Parts: sequence; C-alpha cells; structure tokens
Amino acid sequence: MKLVNYKDVQLEDVNVEGAKGTKIRWLISQKDNAPNFAMRMFEVEPNGNTPFHFHTWEHEVFCLEGTGKLVTEWGERPFKSGDAIFVDPNEKHQFKNSGDSILKFLCIIPHDKPKTQEKKTINPFATGVANNC
Repeated sequence: MKLVNYKDVQLEDVNVEGAKGTKIRWLISQKDNAPNFAMRMFEVEPNGNTPFHFHTWEHEVFCLEGTGKLVTEWGERPFKSGDAIFVDPNEKHQFKNSGDSILKFLCIIPHDKPKTQEKKTINPFATGVANNC
C-alpha cells in the first residue's frame, strides 16, 4: 500500500525528443510493487507539449487543471479540467498546453512487462481434501 501527496513525489523533466516544457511525477509505479499499472502526473507549461508519438499500450488520461489540445493524425481536440481521455494503442498522439497556466493531467498506463505476483492461497484446503470436505 502507498499513500502520498503528489507534491511529495519528485517532479522530473521529460527529456524525450519532441517534449517541450513538460515534467512528470511517477505517483505509482512498479517501484511501489504495483503489478499492472503506473499512474503518472504530467505538468506542462504554457505553450509546452509532450512528444508526438505512439506505442502499443493505451492511455487513460484525466485532466486535473488547465486547458489543452489532444493532437492526433486526424486533427486537434480541445480538453479542459474535468475531462477524461482515452487514447487507443498505436494511435499517434500529443498533449499540448493551450492555456496560460500549468496543464496538469493524470495518465494511467500498463507496465511494459507486468510484475508477476506469487499466488496467495486463501483456502489452505483448496488443493486437496481435508476432514472429508
């Protein structure tokens, strides 16, 4: 289990080609023993953006603060605080800050290689018979 305020998680620069004025906080990740998903918070400065890219996994995004544009090969779609966004696997996409304040959004993705967890037996007799049960 983990409980942390986002402000206590290190804010790191996104140093990927095509990113501009973008920072990330890894709120929950495999380092926390999360077996399947990572939750990241992005903070994008005015006129900043994430890279225009694609990958084999989906994005599930929730905008916390600010306004932005979701850029795809089919055009741009505006979004704002309170909006939820789903980006399909293999869809080229980019998030741009279109406002005059920091754009903050959560992005949940599956791990590239999920951790396998040891199976816990809830019923100690599940693999056999005991006391004629």
